[in-house]
Amino acid sequence: MRSIGWIVWLTVVVASTALAGGEDQYTAERQRMLREIVAMAADTAAETGRAQLDERVIAALARVPRHRFVPAGLTHEAYANRPLPIGYGQTISQPYIVALMTDLLRLKPGERALEIGTGSGYQAAVLAELGVRTYSIEIIEPLARQAAANLKAAGYPQVQLRVGDGYYGWPEAAPFDAIIVTAAASHVPPPLVRQLKAGGRMVIPVGAAFMTQQLLLVEKHPDGRLSTRQILPVRFVPLTGGPSR
Repeated sequence: MRSIGWIVWLTVVVASTALAGGEDQYTAERQRMLREIVAMAADTAAETGRAQLDERVIAALARVPRHRFVPAGLTHEAYANRPLPIGYGQTISQPYIVALMTDLLRLKPGERALEIGTGSGYQAAVLAELGVRTYSIEIIEPLARQAAANLKAAGYPQVQLRVGDGYYGWPEAAPFDAIIVTAAASHVPPPLVRQLKAGGRMVIPVGAAFMTQQLLLVEKHPDGRLSTRQILPVRFVPLTGGPSR
């Protein structure tokens, strides 16, 4: 799709979303956010290999009301293309990073995805908007409660949430077609690798806490072999929990 086609398409998607959802006051901000995501995808194409993100992913971000997933005092910044604090030392990720990580998973409706680090619930809502059966784990109980309330209020009560240590995944619900980790780990957790279905994909930031990390795409081939590709430098809050068993 040519750039002018993207602009026209984004305008139509955002306008129709506003009319259907009654969120007209956020239309301009949402459209600006989507334009910035499209532009950043083009700018980082050499690193990511993705000059244009899947239209379904962009449409999902157009439909999810991000202002419902940020603290009340930050709703005026909800559609800024940057991370925002959500309390307890955690953040809601930059919209472009949410879009890129979701795009890399190449999910289809009806597939199963596990998210490690629910946060405010925004990434889980984007997955649910794509028609994905979404499971999400949050280690900070007050955040998990708030995320559940956010998801219900925004119209995504089907997301299954759990309070727990995401390092160990959700074995009872495995295997998953995709796993997305929204906090930086020092390494790829072996329990998550085991819970990834053959042919599945995992996107995870790996590196030192509070430093620049590398966003990795981990693919599990049908024979169980793993391949890993670095996508681009990122900065996430650290993954808490881990080996204690």
